[in-house]
Amino acid sequence: MGRVEGKVVIVTGGAQGIGQAACLLLAKEGAKVAVTDILDSAGSEVVSEIKSSSGVAQYWHVDVTSEKEVEQVFADVYKKFGKIDVLVNNAGIHGVNKPTDEIEEREWYEVMNVNAKGAFLCTKHVIPYMKKAGGGSIIDLSSIYGNVGAEDTPPYHASKGAVRLMAKTDAIFYAKHKIRVNSVHPGFIWTPMVEHVAHTYPEGVEAFKKRIAGLLPIGHFGEPNDVAFGILYLASDESKFVTGSELVIDGGYTAQ
Repeated sequence: MGRVEGKVVIVTGGAQGIGQAACLLLAKEGAKVAVTDILDSAGSEVVSEIKSSSGVAQYWHVDVTSEKEVEQVFADVYKKFGKIDVLVNNAGIHGVNKPTDEIEEREWYEVMNVNAKGAFLCTKHVIPYMKKAGGGSIIDLSSIYGNVGAEDTPPYHASKGAVRLMAKTDAIFYAKHKIRVNSVHPGFIWTPMVEHVAHTYPEGVEAFKKRIAGLLPIGHFGEPNDVAFGILYLASDESKFVTGSELVIDGGYTAQ
């Protein structure tokens, strides 16, 4: 307990999946958590769960593709809690699953705007607060699809690859300000996003699960908490010498 005691953390996409798990775990370990999302009801439920366990949290609606919203919400978080120590850039979407030559321009930018532009805007507007605090930790959620290719979802791959290298570049820029920036690369984690993909699989959800499990040396899907514990490590002072790194949490998929 207390691994991030007293830290103020913003989590984007905090209403469900990995974001939800991260919010709950960070609060359990002592952080004051700003839960942000566009899913207002689900986000408020996360806050209620945190408060029911005597944690500290508040919900803010924010569309990470809107610079005005990001700037205003981050200012509100700072006003509420007095500082910002950690940003978890988790908000993301899966997007279309088509070959590149069949993707419409709007479909491409829909994914890039949330996954890459969103991380950029949130990073841009949290940096001044972290400088005031004398340091901080930015945790960018990339993916194994930011490390390796596959025959699906080209915009998702491109966006997560962008996030991966943005984290490394920002790590170099802001190291002198004691701001660490790292990327987390989940593999096949059973989240609402992956469950949605499973329901589109022609042979059905169970067949999808069996096929994916067969690709993983560890033999099964991961859970949101498997990634949340990695986020907790990077948010804590335990990782004070870690910046510009990639934390891969994928059941061995990319080791093959």
